Amino acid sequence: MSINDISSLFGFMGGLGMFLYGMNTMADGMQKSAGSRMSRFLGMLTNNRFLAVILGALITAIIQSSGATTVMVVGFVSAGVLNLTQAVGVIMGANIGTTITAWIVSMNQLGDAFSILQPSFSAPLFIGIGAVLLLFGNKQRAKTIGEILVGLGMLFVGLDFMSGAISPYTDAPVFSEAFRLLGRNPLLGMLIGALVTALLQSSSASVGILQTLAMNGVVTTNAAIFITLGQNIGSCVTALISSIGGSRTAKRAAVIHLSFNVMGALIFGIGSIVLFMAAPALAAHNITAVQISIFHTFFNLTNTCLLFPFAKQLVHFSGFVIPESKTGDLETAGEEAVTMKHLDERIFESPAFAVETAAMEVVHMGQITLDNVKRAMDAVLTKNEEETREVYKTEKTINNMEKMLIEYLVKINNLSLTEEQKLVVNNLFYSVNDIERVGDHAENLAEQAEYMIRHEISFSDTGASDLKIICEAAYQSFFHSIEARRKGDMEEVRKVNQCEDEVDLLEEELREKHIERLSTGECNTSSGVVFLELISNLERISDHSYNLASYVKNEI
Repeated sequence: MSINDISSLFGFMGGLGMFLYGMNTMADGMQKSAGSRMSRFLGMLTNNRFLAVILGALITAIIQSSGATTVMVVGFVSAGVLNLTQAVGVIMGANIGTTITAWIVSMNQLGDAFSILQPSFSAPLFIGIGAVLLLFGNKQRAKTIGEILVGLGMLFVGLDFMSGAISPYTDAPVFSEAFRLLGRNPLLGMLIGALVTALLQSSSASVGILQTLAMNGVVTTNAAIFITLGQNIGSCVTALISSIGGSRTAKRAAVIHLSFNVMGALIFGIGSIVLFMAAPALAAHNITAVQISIFHTFFNLTNTCLLFPFAKQLVHFSGFVIPESKTGDLETAGEEAVTMKHLDERIFESPAFAVETAAMEVVHMGQITLDNVKRAMDAVLTKNEEETREVYKTEKTINNMEKMLIEYLVKINNLSLTEEQKLVVNNLFYSVNDIERVGDHAENLAEQAEYMIRHEISFSDTGASDLKIICEAAYQSFFHSIEARRKGDMEEVRKVNQCEDEVDLLEEELREKHIERLSTGECNTSSGVVFLELISNLERISDHSYNLASYVKNEI
């Protein structure tokens, strides 16, 4: 091996590294740019599979990775955010959306109109502009655009390096023999495509490498077809790995993805064998990068159209492959699964989704705490001992939720986030703490209710009426604070502020009135201490509600 051969090998390895790094950087920037729009896409999903296909394609085109989309689908199915019927549509759409990367790679061969996108022409410009935006951009959006441009430029430079390293060897017999062998043996071609994709964990990357070889005129049509079909099967490996240790439903989602691509590959593989037997000249003809993009897109569009009507059958088939255990699906049982229904680390594939999912679960924690506050207030007003026991039981759940959410948010905080997303995560940290403190105050109310029952303490009609009024005001304050987080609505924030002012005034007024009743003998000392303790806890609930609303206001 000569020094030139070693140099070419290093050039190819370096080009491959830059191509993969550029693709990853561009995808990361795309995800940051997409922000919460992807979660709004998800929120649009219904049982309309056609809409799910469109949204799956859009999300994948945005984040530049079908693997990331399908892993998120597995996570959302496991978390109960999506059902399997919705997941089928998103998975089909993801296969269509991933073809956008192949078109980006082949743009430089689309003709003179696209000459500006040729790697040797445009890559330095993209990297230069991107670097300026990254280094000197004042706003996060400018830095994110810079990240996308640098990634795109690195992708093009990597392609140029790989192409340049291969070009001196395009006449070498090893290439023609290798692709002739792969073209004659469909199973071997599919296996190679699947293995390379599984190793790279990206069908877009493996298709890009195949296109680079095609740019140098060494890939035959039949070999390219079979390898591309295998690459689509290999793209399922990421989701399959992700489903390990997940719920039965998550495993079924991964099986649906695999069966969808395998069925498509078998249909097209058999059709291609028949076609190439009828037209051997076409089979041996060299294929271009653009033609690979066309086939890749045609395959995924046609496969979706063919199997779209059989989505329910795919769901049933996944149930047959992953049968329900005799003891039931224990993975989804237990308090943890019930309370933390949306949290799944597979969603970390998209930081924007992860932040939105954490916010959903903070709202969920708030709603459980809101119910417990109401239960504690009822226990005080009606002196119901059964309600107090329920308050204590739910408080343990709230404490567990706090621990799990904090751990989840710490992991999210280590992801690649925009400044806005970091602000939201920090506010969610504080929100979880405030909600847990509200839960503590609900427990304090229940303890006072229990004390009242045990010592047969009661209030005067005026005192009981006053207590009911401030309970309602404090409850409304906390209710609107949770709604403010759920909706991201400034109107809800204003309602919290109004309720907080009302509770503060009521607490001060009722304290003075109750002290006056104590001094005139209308209330005894024991009931007076309990009354003051109750209104103090209610006022603190309103204070924490004000904090929760302030975090939302800070983000709007």
